[in-house]
Amino acid sequence: MAKKYFVFISSTQEDLKNERRELARIVMELGAIPVVMDAFDITSEEDRKFIGKAIRECDYFLNLTAHKGGEAAGESFALELEYSWAVKAGVPVLALIIAEKARWKESKKETESNLVEALELFKKKLQSHNHDTWTNLGDLRQKAISLLSREMNLNPRRGWVHSTEAADPSVVNELSRLIKENDSLKSQLKIEGTDIISKIREQMKYALKLLAANRISLSFYYTDSENWENTRVFRYLRLFRLLVPEFTTPKSTADISHFLGNILNPDLERLVRKDYPTPSNTVKKIMIDLALLKLVKCTGEGDNEAWEMTEYGKETFAAYRLRQMERALKNQE
Repeated sequence: MAKKYFVFISSTQEDLKNERRELARIVMELGAIPVVMDAFDITSEEDRKFIGKAIRECDYFLNLTAHKGGEAAGESFALELEYSWAVKAGVPVLALIIAEKARWKESKKETESNLVEALELFKKKLQSHNHDTWTNLGDLRQKAISLLSREMNLNPRRGWVHSTEAADPSVVNELSRLIKENDSLKSQLKIEGTDIISKIREQMKYALKLLAANRISLSFYYTDSENWENTRVFRYLRLFRLLVPEFTTPKSTADISHFLGNILNPDLERLVRKDYPTPSNTVKKIMIDLALLKLVKCTGEGDNEAWEMTEYGKETFAAYRLRQMERALKNQE
């Protein structure tokens, strides 16, 4: 069956008209269905019910944010209200946030200080999800394709199929019965002999390949410097390998930044500063990417944000270490 995903596009309208149109085109190019609610007024209580229902029924929530937050809606504003509905409904949130260096017309920016502050706080919330920044329309297109395609591959959702392709109710009932029967039989087998374990092992191998293939730049801030220095490129696999022993207890972003700053400091004759010796936004990106692979998870938010290793992450690291030890054994033979 050809499954299609519904992607809700959340953004302000007038200032991001071209960008919204481009996102809708990208969603369709990826074989999904864009959902926009331009005909509804979020300041209307009746219309809010329809918008909220549309978000709950979507597979992914794609936020596009520049320098405006949209119409006031109660104690919040449009973008934040739609975001809160998605989070409450458990819909995966993806965010495309305009970069600070992006050129932008002043007429397309919030001018009131309280609105600017509220929008900046909202952007920080978005950064706790799978996100990226963009500078122009071309850059937005590239980042959107990468963000959406990766999420659809790593976090497949229920989706939608045409009624002519959907199974007959009697078939569904029989399939449900067989699944239960199959689960019962599997529980009687030794777990090592099931295809489930084989599938999990393949997933672990794929996750390790992704970690080995991807790199990220990390800069350092020293006690005697006034800016970031000594930018180095590190493989995600190395970072994951270093972080695993540290996750015996949950760690904050500040803790992780402090650890990486000290352990990876390329200039051992100089001391890195105590607070965030490596950039907090880079550390968060690393952790979010690891979370996409289900290796870590985030608990809490804001000042109470903490990262910890998942059981799957521990098993993946164990598989990696076992493979290393096996290679060492082969080299001795």
